[in-house]
Amino acid sequence: MIIRSASFVISNSSVKGCPAPKLPEYAFIGRSNVGKSSLINMLTRQKGLAKTSGRPGKTQLINHFLINNAWYLVDLPGYGYARTSKALRSGFAQIIFDYIAGRSNLMCLFVLIDVRLEMQEIDRKFFHWLGENGVPFHIVFTKADKLGTTALQSNLAAYKREMLKEWAEMPPHFVSSAESGLGRDELLQFIDQTNPLFKG
Repeated sequence: MIIRSASFVISNSSVKGCPAPKLPEYAFIGRSNVGKSSLINMLTRQKGLAKTSGRPGKTQLINHFLINNAWYLVDLPGYGYARTSKALRSGFAQIIFDYIAGRSNLMCLFVLIDVRLEMQEIDRKFFHWLGENGVPFHIVFTKADKLGTTALQSNLAAYKREMLKEWAEMPPHFVSSAESGLGRDELLQFIDQTNPLFKG
């Protein structure tokens, strides 16, 4: 897939304000500081499309971007950021869950995981919730450029072992790097192949 256009559409604090579900939609979510904005900018090749910040937890709204006038890329609030107040964390959770459960045009949720880290309990619980609710998702391992080949493969294998404690098989996944562009073609190819399945 060639990205010919990528433009910001709208930010919302409620799923009710999201665009009409007339186009296929792909959402990106992860714990704060996982490199979500950088990955979105890498995919679209627009450096400032999604706002990056040195302060984790800055994305607090549902952000819609229109890609090629054909599908939506959605930047969701991060989850599990300890320094965000409890009240705000609760609000984020409600925004996230309302969006995931309520968007009929959501084709896939990309859950971003920093490949350098062991599985966190909050990730395990989130995956469990997605499975219980039948939400289609893929894992995107980020920051692969920060590890050597041996360490990368070791961390991926360890994560798979953790997933298989609860899942019958490892969910579909991608390995990515916003720095090198690793995973970009594979992610866009998946979206390109999935778009025709949308029944608007």
